[in-house]
Amino acid sequence: MDRREKRRVKVLKEPIDILRERQQKEPEAVAKERLERLVRTIQLKEPDRVPIILTGCPPGFALRYAGVTGYQYYYDYVDGWKAIVKFAQDFPADSLFFEVGVEGHILAIAFPEIPEFMAATAGHLTGPMHDILRDKFSRFPGRELPETITTVQFIGGKFMEAEEYEKLIDNPLEFIRENILPRAFESLRNLNSHEARVALVKTGVELTKIIQCMNTLSEKLTKLGYPIAPLTNAYCPLDFIGDFLRHVRYILVDVYRYPDDVKAACEALVKPILDMALSVKAVHCFIPLHLNEMLPPKIYNEFYWPYLKEIILKLKEAGLTIWVFFEGDHTPHLETLLELPKGWGIAWFEKADLKKAKKILDGHTCIMGGVPTNLLLSETPERIEKYVKDLISDLASGGGYILSTGVADIPPETPVANLRALINAVLKYGSYG
Repeated sequence: MDRREKRRVKVLKEPIDILRERQQKEPEAVAKERLERLVRTIQLKEPDRVPIILTGCPPGFALRYAGVTGYQYYYDYVDGWKAIVKFAQDFPADSLFFEVGVEGHILAIAFPEIPEFMAATAGHLTGPMHDILRDKFSRFPGRELPETITTVQFIGGKFMEAEEYEKLIDNPLEFIRENILPRAFESLRNLNSHEARVALVKTGVELTKIIQCMNTLSEKLTKLGYPIAPLTNAYCPLDFIGDFLRHVRYILVDVYRYPDDVKAACEALVKPILDMALSVKAVHCFIPLHLNEMLPPKIYNEFYWPYLKEIILKLKEAGLTIWVFFEGDHTPHLETLLELPKGWGIAWFEKADLKKAKKILDGHTCIMGGVPTNLLLSETPERIEKYVKDLISDLASGGGYILSTGVADIPPETPVANLRALINAVLKYGSYG
């Protein structure tokens, strides 16, 4: 290849490839730019470019791309988590958000005085922890599911009767420790037994291993120019009751049959949830919402929003940036966010009308999302580029917009060319000024 042909190859490089090379050669400079871009956007200022955050919750695409099974990912932190590094290297974004287990906040909330429960898992159970504790609310690849499945399943459970609301209200931590843990974890069914003590000791050993592997993963991502910020987790009280205590099907009935008990239980859970979230030093706090789409505005405003709002405000007072994932279509509840202080955090919407969200929340709340999974799965790279260009035109003005997929994952079957087209389009059309 002569000099002229080499110059031509260089000219034909796409923006994503140029960024890939740069994040490997200049990781510190790239990390600084990415962090500043995200901070300015969250502060509702115009950055140099619209940020893009890529997520893997579950990490199906990343595992398929790296040739890693779900069993390897959730059970082998060393080899399995290589999929995250490969994804970060080949699909550069401003930030990444990957799950490493299944939501297990019931364990974290029960022991806020043991911060390792949060520091290690951010409120999630990994495969080995699933085996040790034998929880009844999840299913894992290689155990209840085939090894090749790329996601864990959270199935929840009914571990509390309606008649027990009073006990939960009187002393949430004592009730959860003495009644719920033995019902939700087979290995803890008798907390005074040798089996339970062995399980808790093994869990402690596993948590130490997870922390070490997370630190190693962070180092590898830092070398690729990704800014690393400690993350903690919180929960909406009604979601906690629905996920870990009463199951969704029962809590949706309880709000009508036992309204006073449900409200009192939600209020009683605010402090334990805050203690859990603040048990570790963090910069961001992630709150996944589940029941918000299922509730009509009257029920949402009475049983859901007041307690979620209280938690967000307290976390904001503690200096955290809050990152809320609004599952489903949150459009009917958008205006409630105006009750929060300006610049409180990130509102990540799954299916909400983002044009309406921009109109209502412009200059008040940083919004995130916009890319539907069916676009990545079924459209051509050219159609994806046009969609992203139009999306940026509609939402980016004035800052306060982060481009991401609407749902929390990138489908495993997504063509590589389509994901590249998504990133390329942001790099081509996302610049300000």
